[in-house]
Amino acid sequence: MTDAAPLPEKLQSIVNLFRSAPKPLRLQALLEYSKKLPSLPEKYVEHPEFLQPVPECASPFFLVTERTENGGVNMFFKVPEEAPTVRGYAGILHEALQGESPETILNIPDQFYMDMGLTELITPMRLRGMGAILMRLKNEVREGA
Repeated sequence: MTDAAPLPEKLQSIVNLFRSAPKPLRLQALLEYSKKLPSLPEKYVEHPEFLQPVPECASPFFLVTERTENGGVNMFFKVPEEAPTVRGYAGILHEALQGESPETILNIPDQFYMDMGLTELITPMRLRGMGAILMRLKNEVREGA
């Protein structure tokens, strides 16, 4: 990894899982994470204007963050079912970072997903979208702090 910041434990476990899995299993794991992505809370379904778009992503992708009572970050993503790889990436972010501190999220290396072995499975355009999603997430967290 090029960045010095270590990954949070959950995210490091996911990266290790992907990196060590054979190529067909990596794609299957990504699809599993797409199924784990929680639905958008009703308040955001009814008020989509609170969602921030990620226009750099090829799929329609929206996100919003909230601070928890203990200072952590809740994150919510709206990603179409027809974009399973992008939904999978959102599912990974949600699984690994939900409830983490703003500092933890802001210290995630920008290119961490490149260590997951996804370059063999996903187009460069989708990979750029993943980078843009992380950047937007960090911007949301920064603004919420």
